[in-house]
Amino acid sequence: MTSPDHLTVRSPEDILGFIPHSLGYWPAQSLVAMTLQGTRLGATLRLDLPGREVLAAPAKFLQAVRRYLEADKEADGTLLAFFTSNSSASWPSPYDGLLAGLDSMLERAGMPVREAWYVGDDFWREAWCMDVSCCPLPGRPVQQIRDSTLNAEMVYRGSSVGPQPEEQAPSGSTVSSLYLAAVREAESAWSAQLDLRRASRPQFDAVLRLWWDLLNRPQGEAWLHEADRDGFLRASLLVPAYRDAVLMMAAAGTQAAEAGAGQLGLFRDECLLDPVAPQAQLAGMVAPQGDLLGAGASADGLQGGAAQEELCGEVLPGAGMPAYGDVLMGVAPAVPDWERLNALDLVLDQLAAAGGRAAAASFTGRGWIAWCRGRGSYAAANLRQALDAEPGYRLAELLLELVRRGTLCGWAARREAAWQKFGPDAA
Repeated sequence: MTSPDHLTVRSPEDILGFIPHSLGYWPAQSLVAMTLQGTRLGATLRLDLPGREVLAAPAKFLQAVRRYLEADKEADGTLLAFFTSNSSASWPSPYDGLLAGLDSMLERAGMPVREAWYVGDDFWREAWCMDVSCCPLPGRPVQQIRDSTLNAEMVYRGSSVGPQPEEQAPSGSTVSSLYLAAVREAESAWSAQLDLRRASRPQFDAVLRLWWDLLNRPQGEAWLHEADRDGFLRASLLVPAYRDAVLMMAAAGTQAAEAGAGQLGLFRDECLLDPVAPQAQLAGMVAPQGDLLGAGASADGLQGGAAQEELCGEVLPGAGMPAYGDVLMGVAPAVPDWERLNALDLVLDQLAAAGGRAAAASFTGRGWIAWCRGRGSYAAANLRQALDAEPGYRLAELLLELVRRGTLCGWAARREAAWQKFGPDAA
């Protein structure tokens, strides 16, 4: 994720106060690296602090940090912050050797470390300051970071710092148990109907129309709980073809979803059943129009059967259309529709609350969106929740492996395509 362009940084406390807003939470046992482009903040990277074995032989860790930061092609400097679990930013630090290695490596890479800090639970200090007259032990109070001018400015702009990713519960988890039971009952009924219509093009269109309507709601419009509609949405996520099409439509437009389904031979002319959908939504929906260059589709489910559960299946896209794998990996389109992806994230958050396999699909979609945003911690947390809801859920397993390998989504690696948490008007 990239940083807003025009925030004014006046002190180290401002920089350290911005980090939790950039990540969305206060990091623990973390190395946070921020690239610099002249005097402008660039990308933010967070990695778990290594253990003793890695600290004793840190070469691979150093190379991984360099590889991540080099994704910012315009970077000419780096800021480092070590968030530890110590109550004080101890002196000397067990991470002094790691800092020295990073300093040397990033200097050679043309991204020299301009400043570095150690941040404990209660105190923080500048890593290279050894003068107790200006850097007294055990350090300066962490409260100075929380009270910084930039932190106050971020709060004023509507930014907040939440709990650790693994501690966050779905937004819909606060609704009544009676409502969730009604959603699950509706889901079961709709699932039986959709199973009979998997090969129906009209049914595919009806599913996409409902999702399109939700993803293009006015920003800020409150989510209204409707058991029948939410049960239908969850039932649609149980069909991998529909699940994949929704992800593609959100990122790359309706042509991506339609072309993918058509290329993989999802539809059968002999399926003559009329399409089904919640009547209240079906009556008011407007058919989606192709709006961006299309893409291919996932082999995960579009041809049916567990044997097709692959991350990037072989796809024969139409002329000028990238394969589904290109969309999944953030290679195409050049810039995804972040507004629709943000909207999809919010809808999936609501749908996850009722649990079950549909929750696994919801968490998997949210994990993919988080990975596309360059937020690996959130991606991993959501994908683990997907596997808790449905052990062995294939797409979640494959995406989690990407996250564990440290693979960057193509969009997150390019400033012009990367997600902007604070929006273009944040500065």
